[in-house]
Parts: sequence; C-alpha cells; structure tokens
Amino acid sequence: MSDAEQTVEISLEQVADYEFKVRFDGTSIPDLATDETSPLGHDAGPNPSRLLAAAVANCLSASLLFALRKYKNTPGPLQAKARATLTRNETGRWRITHIGVDLQLADKAELLEHLDRVLAQFEDFCIVTQSVRHGIAVDVNVRDGDGQVLPVPNAG
Repeated sequence: MSDAEQTVEISLEQVADYEFKVRFDGTSIPDLATDETSPLGHDAGPNPSRLLAAAVANCLSASLLFALRKYKNTPGPLQAKARATLTRNETGRWRITHIGVDLQLADKAELLEHLDRVLAQFEDFCIVTQSVRHGIAVDVNVRDGDGQVLPVPNAG
C-alpha cells in the first residue's frame, strides 16, 4: 500500500437481535457494542446514525484542535454537540439529511493566535466530514454460510 492510500478495518459480530460487537481490527481498541434503538433493538449501544454523528463531531473537534496547535496555541478542552436530522425519503426510508455540529472553545477568541487562519482551514483537515460531504462509494457483498457470494441488486 502506498503513502497515498490507507485502510481501516473493522469486524462486526451479532450478539443478539440487533446488537453487534464491533472489533477494530489490528488495534488494541476495546470492542464496542452497537444496537438499534427500541422498539427494534434494546439500546445496548449507539446505533449507526449516532455513530456517524459522533464521528463527524469528533473529527471536527480533533481537526480544530490540530489547527489551533499548528499555530502554537494551547487551547483549553474543546466540547462539541452534534445533531443528526433523519428524514423519510420519497420511498419512505429514513435517511440522514443533515448533521449540525456546534464546537465550543474554552478560550476567548482574542487569546488565540491566528484564529482567522485556524477557522479558515480546520474543516479541511477533517477526514470524516469532508468524506461525508462529498459522498463515499460503498460496495456491498453478501455471502452465504458456504462463502458463496449472493447477488445483491444495487440498492442505491
């Protein structure tokens, strides 16, 4: 693999009903429980919509911190709040149509060096937000118990 490409791998294993154990392959990160909200699931962990909102907010927070430190700032702890809006599409399926993120600095603006430059560029450092904004190609394969790949029409 070149310096121009990296991969991140995870594995999921069904625990019960809609609860899954997520493993972050190749790392020492502890497993994460995910689940659908009730009444479908049992709220044993965050559902995928919450994970996506968390990923966007976390990435933006880390990117803002990186940009602040790039200009030799030592900011206090950042906070973030994200709100994902789900809307039914034309076929009645729920889709995430908007994610709003509020980032809270601990410091007053006048105490931060080159804040105008920080604010102009930090979002561009955020892998997740920029990927979501521009769309991500997703390929799906389904295999049966024998490992046979099953035909899956493009659900789009």
